[in-house]
Amino acid sequence: MLAALLISFVILTLVCGDTPANCTYEETQGKWLLHIGAGGHDNSLDCTQFNVESHLTVDLRYPDLAVDERNNSGFWTLIYNQGYELVIGERKYFAFFDYNKANSNLCGETKNGWAHAVDGTDWACYRASKVAETYPERKETKSRSPNISDILSRPYRVSQDFVDRINAAQSSWKATLYPEFANYTVGEMLARSGGSKGRPSKQRNFDFAGKTNNSSLPVEFDWRDVDGVNYVSPVRNQGSCGSCYAFASMAMIEARQRVASKNRVQLVLSTQDVVSCSEYAQGCEGGFPYLIAGKYGEDFGVVEEQCNPYVGKDTSVCKTKLSCTRYFTTDYYYVGGFYGACTSTLMQEELVKNGPFAISFEVYKDFLHYKSGVYHHVDVDSESGEDDHFGFDPFEITNHVVLVVGYGTDRMSGEDYWIVKNSWGEKWGENGFFRIRRGNDECSFESMAVAVTPVMK
Repeated sequence: MLAALLISFVILTLVCGDTPANCTYEETQGKWLLHIGAGGHDNSLDCTQFNVESHLTVDLRYPDLAVDERNNSGFWTLIYNQGYELVIGERKYFAFFDYNKANSNLCGETKNGWAHAVDGTDWACYRASKVAETYPERKETKSRSPNISDILSRPYRVSQDFVDRINAAQSSWKATLYPEFANYTVGEMLARSGGSKGRPSKQRNFDFAGKTNNSSLPVEFDWRDVDGVNYVSPVRNQGSCGSCYAFASMAMIEARQRVASKNRVQLVLSTQDVVSCSEYAQGCEGGFPYLIAGKYGEDFGVVEEQCNPYVGKDTSVCKTKLSCTRYFTTDYYYVGGFYGACTSTLMQEELVKNGPFAISFEVYKDFLHYKSGVYHHVDVDSESGEDDHFGFDPFEITNHVVLVVGYGTDRMSGEDYWIVKNSWGEKWGENGFFRIRRGNDECSFESMAVAVTPVMK
């Protein structure tokens, strides 16, 4: 069984996408010393190496308040378990958490990152180190498999029996066999479902369920049909590259451009530009829409598909043409204000008010075979003692990024659901879309919504 193979080696895998870092909110909160290089640069600045010229101490406080040594107040948010963004003193700072080649987390340090004025000028390099507390290196759990590369290269086996067991176990949704999955290897299916690095974790320590009132929200809503108009761009196929974050990010910008322009602007944006060119992501190893649709879109802008067509793999050189028009975003944020504050009601309000948004959730292997209906995870292997999860299972995890376009309630079952655009082609699911249970954080679906505002020309 594929599940048995995966359990033996995918203990440290799967987030659509990240580095091997795995740092918690508690490890991040506290005082940090920022080591800052010379300013005055533009966004072409290379921060591989730099000389430190100044320092700044900043206290990252619960839940999102930052206070520096001069008593300036600002904002900070954790970016999953990968790093944090800080905005203070009219400047933005971002860096990934550090780790070493043995995949040990160094959560009291960051890698070299980037700082610039909030208007996008005056770039400088920086790195940061924790002042108040220190944490020992935490070795990631190693694979128990003697030959991971051999297992990853094996063909992915499709199973009619597995599909039949899903359909027999429940009636909310239908599973089907997709013969084309047999064209992928195990490793390619893992990349398609998430990524191939990192051990994700998610802290839901904040209780903001009563923050808002949804009495004014419509009972159902779908951006594919608002007074007969479709504001959602076409479904695409990411293939075996772990680029779901790029597809969801570009799909969000495309949709919000259409909403803002009353459908006069109908662009298809380049996901390959993100995979090949963004230092805020890891190419086919994954990334996060907060950093791509948001920070990359604001700092560098995105281009149209024809400028850098999708090839579905990492390329050694960024091939974006300098003459291509770049489209920018601004005002990017986690729904709820910061990472950890998301709720179902806030997601509904964001969707209706501002347009489709990107969301991360956890893909289990039963989801790969979704055909129609309102999805919820069905663990049909539990009686055999197997766990069909694709990796380590901490409190809440996510490994795939998609686009929320609507919500509703099933008239037969009464189940509330989200309507979601995937990036696995139109032949998968409900013409490339799926529905998933709403209001119970199914598969961590209501934990990490990201929104941006497109800059309209």
